[in-house]
Amino acid sequence: MSQSQHPVALRIEQRVGGATRLLATVMCLPLLDGIFPALVLAGALSEPTGILEVGLLIFGGSATVAVVLADMDGSPREQAKSVLLVGSVVVVGAVVEAALAPTIAGFLDLAVFERFAGLVILAVAAQTASARIGDYLPRPAIIIALGLVASLDPAGAQLAIQFDPELMARAAAAALVAVAFALHLALFGPWLRDIVDIDRFRFGSAVALGVLPLGLFGLVPGDAPLALAVLGMTFLFAFDPEDSVADFRSGGEGDDESDGDEYDSVGPASADTVAEEDHAPWL
Repeated sequence: MSQSQHPVALRIEQRVGGATRLLATVMCLPLLDGIFPALVLAGALSEPTGILEVGLLIFGGSATVAVVLADMDGSPREQAKSVLLVGSVVVVGAVVEAALAPTIAGFLDLAVFERFAGLVILAVAAQTASARIGDYLPRPAIIIALGLVASLDPAGAQLAIQFDPELMARAAAAALVAVAFALHLALFGPWLRDIVDIDRFRFGSAVALGVLPLGLFGLVPGDAPLALAVLGMTFLFAFDPEDSVADFRSGGEGDDESDGDEYDSVGPASADTVAEEDHAPWL
């Protein structure tokens, strides 16, 4: 079972098993359940800040952090190879779905569909924050299907297939942001496991996801990096070097063998123990 206690990761791990498969499913999930194409159609990639937000919060996000830091085994180099393998699939999938987006857009009233895209992000944010809340919410794919039905506009449909190379490049950039983020986690995992509170980061990223649709709803300017600002604050609040400081002190003083033994274990097993002990009360 996933040791991260992340609601999304736990649910997926029960079906796929294995850390690499789990990472692949988590990072490809926005492609499979329709969240990414919905955001593409809603214009979420129209600004550079939107590309960063989609890459870090949709493809990356707290589930990716939880899987890489708490569930993946092996050396940083081995984990990096797994991330690059998964990342290649994510980039190709993002480009393919972005290539189909202009054709699909011709059949929809985008003003209506953008509202449903915002509702999808809110639902994902709620599921990330709490597994109990997620049990009462419809699946993202159902919300997107309802949005497609509600925004269907056959009058403006064009049967010809359309390609937008610029949009495809933006989609690839968003996926590459997520891959670079996951690669950073894999390479610096031994250090990050000691200073990052995964559950605290999960809750903060859920808040960042929750403010992301504000631009789609027109409540804030579309180019305002509000979600990125919240994500930056999340990194600060998730920074918890207390264990590392205790490790350094116990190793330097050498007068407390019990403290030293507590930090002899390095790697995923230590992360598992920390995740279980610091399990968030809102789950």
